[in-house]
Amino acid sequence: MTATESTAHEVGKARTRKEDARLITGQTNWTDNITLPGLAHVAFVRSPHAHARIASVDVSAAHGASGVIAAFSGADLAAEQGSVPCAWPVTEDIVIPDHPPMAVDTVRYVGEIVAAVVARDRYTAADALDLIDVTYEPLEPVLDMEAALQPDSPKVQEAGNKSYTWTLANGDLEAAFRDAPVVLERTYLQQRLIGTAMEPRAVVCAPVGDEYTLWTSTQIPHVVRVLLALTTGIPEHKLRVIAPDVGGGFGTKLQFTAEEVLAVLLARRLGRPVKWTESRSEGNVAVHHGRDQIQRIRIAADSDGKLRGLDVDLLANMGAYLVLLTPGVPLLGAFMYNAIYKMDAYRFNCTGVFTTKTPTDAYRGAGRPEATFAIERAMDDLAAHLGVDPLELRERNWIRHEEFPFTTISGLTYDSGNYEAATAAARSLFRYDDLRKEQSERNAAAAPVRLGIGVSTYTEMCGLAPSRILSSLRYVAGGWEHASIRMLPTGKVEVVTGTSAHGQGHETAWSQIVADQLGVPFDDVRVLHGDTQVAPKGMDTYGSRSLVIGGTALVAACDKVREKARIIAAGMLEVSPEDLEWNAGRWSVRGDPDQGKTIGEIAFAAFTAHALPDGVEPSLDSDATFDPDNFSFPHGTHLCAVEVDTETGAVKIRSYVAVDDIGVVVNPLIVDGQVHGGVAQGISQALYEEAGYDSSGNLVTATLADYLIPSAADLPSFTLARTTTPSTLNPLGAKGVGEAGTIASTPAVVNAVIDALRPLGVTEVPMPCTPERVWRAIHEAQRSEGAAP
Repeated sequence: MTATESTAHEVGKARTRKEDARLITGQTNWTDNITLPGLAHVAFVRSPHAHARIASVDVSAAHGASGVIAAFSGADLAAEQGSVPCAWPVTEDIVIPDHPPMAVDTVRYVGEIVAAVVARDRYTAADALDLIDVTYEPLEPVLDMEAALQPDSPKVQEAGNKSYTWTLANGDLEAAFRDAPVVLERTYLQQRLIGTAMEPRAVVCAPVGDEYTLWTSTQIPHVVRVLLALTTGIPEHKLRVIAPDVGGGFGTKLQFTAEEVLAVLLARRLGRPVKWTESRSEGNVAVHHGRDQIQRIRIAADSDGKLRGLDVDLLANMGAYLVLLTPGVPLLGAFMYNAIYKMDAYRFNCTGVFTTKTPTDAYRGAGRPEATFAIERAMDDLAAHLGVDPLELRERNWIRHEEFPFTTISGLTYDSGNYEAATAAARSLFRYDDLRKEQSERNAAAAPVRLGIGVSTYTEMCGLAPSRILSSLRYVAGGWEHASIRMLPTGKVEVVTGTSAHGQGHETAWSQIVADQLGVPFDDVRVLHGDTQVAPKGMDTYGSRSLVIGGTALVAACDKVREKARIIAAGMLEVSPEDLEWNAGRWSVRGDPDQGKTIGEIAFAAFTAHALPDGVEPSLDSDATFDPDNFSFPHGTHLCAVEVDTETGAVKIRSYVAVDDIGVVVNPLIVDGQVHGGVAQGISQALYEEAGYDSSGNLVTATLADYLIPSAADLPSFTLARTTTPSTLNPLGAKGVGEAGTIASTPAVVNAVIDALRPLGVTEVPMPCTPERVWRAIHEAQRSEGAAP
């Protein structure tokens, strides 16, 4: 805990999470736990082809199987299933193809649903899938983005393989590059990733008359409710969506899914509740994937390394369809390629490309990790080209603390920050100079195990919200958040929040905020969320928005509670409201603190309503909605030291230091957990994870035996610290932390690997930097220099 994290109040205390007692003991309600009278189980037939016409689907044998209740093809549901919507049409001429929840005529990726079985138990349903006879006419798959854009490429969609082109440009780019002493061109590949949340997806739908309750493992119950109404035609007020405790999301549950639509349609058809629970291998082909971009970067600089211009040309793989946010995810990175640096000109151009692969969408960081990776890799390459220390080069170009607020070349205004302080703290904790000395000694001795030092100085735009900005980007929804405070007669507090937690610790952090705001004990606060009947208003959880948007709404609701309490307290004390002052949960007479009433006493007086002032309602309950004017901008410096065995290609992380500035910290223990998890995911992209396809479009990493994710034993202990420059954009001074570790860590690790190998002539290793790829890069560099491998 840093000196800035006070323990005098609840905000700043490292409290253990109150929700953990039920979560880690299993005394909770996951979607798959739900059992209802008459519950039937659903299983789906999924396409084994990446691209094919559906000639026929025969479900008759499945219909007749023992224990099977019903079986359906896409044609059976074609008239009512609608199209899975995309909520972010980023350009006027964007191609958004129809996306039936169950394919009718054509399949466009392995894993697309083509039929469904409903049975008395999940095992019977799974067995009956083999009885459904689907005849396919295979078509040529489209797997490579660059080839997909060629005129002779097979078409994924009838309109072609380009979804859109979107450009952001500021400054005179031609002038910035003209006669620039240094121009570097680089191509970086963002491999495709698969979200592996602890809890696979699950859906239960229960019809009662013409009303429907849907339990779903989702980050966005409010959004799901609206989209279900629009897709199925069921009136919104007759839909209830519940996200029970959710075992992780990381963006992969920031989705409106085909399975959710089909669960509702099947429950409506059969008049009984149905459940679908995903297997891990099923999820790997069916859950939307992340990243998958080709980043072409040109950077212009003066001879001293001062940046002049940055040109980004991006190909982004949409997969076969545009799901909820698919086209907008790369554009979130458009504003972050310039990162913490000053420059004269900037252009970003993105082309969205259809392929016959699983659709892509948000994965932890959503566009920001990709952008940070590219600029931080480019800065290291520029430093190496100039022979300058990479930290020194960054310092020559970053925005200095006295320059805030600062409007960047991409058009965003950063409100606060201190890159100097975060970097100085990281450098000291890391023992940067000592490690550089050791590195030099190893290189001079031609040691077989080389030491590499990786730098990543990042910022991100989070608190994804400002509705007017989202409107300018053609995003369909708003970005506000809602909160309610219910004061119970006994002085206890119920908090109703529109944010929907999936492991972040909202119940604990929100209790800490309210305890301070209302002066009540931490344990007297209960937080309710994730149920559209209990919390009818909300925009849910993603983009590190919950605290900075939802928490601010909570503070505003508490302000209203206190003002209502002030009027009632004045009546109880027989003084003017203007004569009262608030202190530690109590309204007291100014100058006479012995005369006062606690918030609990006032709540009971409101409940009895025996002597309220005229015209005053007998309630302290209040709600508030907050829509910020700007994003928030956490930042930090991450440093990584790796040891690379040049004989085997093995990479071992020796030490990792993360110094983050996330503004005011509500709970340092939760923050540390978020950073740990984020750094682990970023390291995993750098060294372990990749969704691989064969030449026929089959996902060859469909199980965890093939898709490698690290265990705790594969990761080092992280050294964490924080600096604090409060946000000026919300009363909490908070900036958000959920994605910071993932955004910063990937380039830190890859930069460290390349730094270790530069003396051997290696300038690039594609992610993930597996031992084989590292070994091959070393040998190819040696061959190109004429040396013996």
